[in-house]
Amino acid sequence: MPPRRVVTGRSQEPRQRFAEELRHLRARSGASLRQLGDRLGWDWSLFGKMEKGETLGGPEVVQALDQHYGTSGMLLVLWELARGDKTQFKERYRRYMTLEAEAVSLWHFAVSVLPGLLQTPGYAREVLAAGGLRGDELEQQVEARMGRRDLLEGEEAPPFRTILSEAVLRTALRDRQAWSEQLEWLAEVAERPNVNLHVLPFSAGPCGLDSTDVMFLRLSDGRTVAYTENAYRGELIEDNRPVERLQRAYDAVRDLALSPAESRKFILRMLEEVPCDPST
Repeated sequence: MPPRRVVTGRSQEPRQRFAEELRHLRARSGASLRQLGDRLGWDWSLFGKMEKGETLGGPEVVQALDQHYGTSGMLLVLWELARGDKTQFKERYRRYMTLEAEAVSLWHFAVSVLPGLLQTPGYAREVLAAGGLRGDELEQQVEARMGRRDLLEGEEAPPFRTILSEAVLRTALRDRQAWSEQLEWLAEVAERPNVNLHVLPFSAGPCGLDSTDVMFLRLSDGRTVAYTENAYRGELIEDNRPVERLQRAYDAVRDLALSPAESRKFILRMLEEVPCDPST
C-alpha cells in the first residue's frame, strides 16, 4: 500500500486539493487517463474532468479510485470536504462502501427498487432522475452506479443473494425498451454461479421486512454487518443483536420466496408481458 500523503496547506481550497491529489496519484502510477478508464471501467474523460476540477464525480467512482490507488479512504475524505456538505455523504455510508468492497459474501432484500449492483444504465438513469438529479450530475451518478456492478463480475466475485419483492418487478420504467433491457439483464445475471436471485411474490403475504431495504455483508473476520435504507436515510448496523434480528427476519422472508429457478421463470414471464413499443 502506498504511503498516505499528509493533507498540507499547499492547496487550501478543498476542490483544488482533491483535483491535485488525483493528478499526483495517477502520475505516480504511470497510467494515462485512457488506461485508468480501461482499468476501472469508467469513461476516461470523467477522470480528466475530475483532475481539472471541473467535476467532483460521485462517491462510487471515488471509492473505486481509493481502492485502485490503495489510499484507504483518503480520497473519499477529500471528496467530502470538496463538496462542502457533510450531510450528503455521512461517515456511516462511507464506511459501508468500504466494507462492501471487502465483503466475502453479500445478501440483500429489496422492497421497491432494484439494488444498484443489478441495475442497467436505463434503469439507474430513470430512478436517479426521479430522485431529482439532472444533467451532468445525473450522468456521472449513472456511470458510477454501473461501475459498482464490477463487484459481481470475475472469478473472484463474492457470492451474492438477493430477494426482490414482487413490487420491485411490477414497478416498470416509463421507457419500455429500458424496462425490457433491465428484465433481460436480471434473467442473465440470475444464471451466474455466484448469484442467487429470488422473487418474493405478493401471494406470500406480509413479511418482517416489508418497509426495509437491507444489505448484509459477511466480512473476512467472520462478522456480519447490515445496512438498512429507505428513501430518506440509510443506517449502518454493526452491533450483533440488531444484525441477528434482521437476519432472522431475512431468513423468514427467504423461506417464503420462490426458488432461483422459479424466480428466473417469473422474470421471463414478466418480460413477455412488456408491451411492444409501436415506434419500433
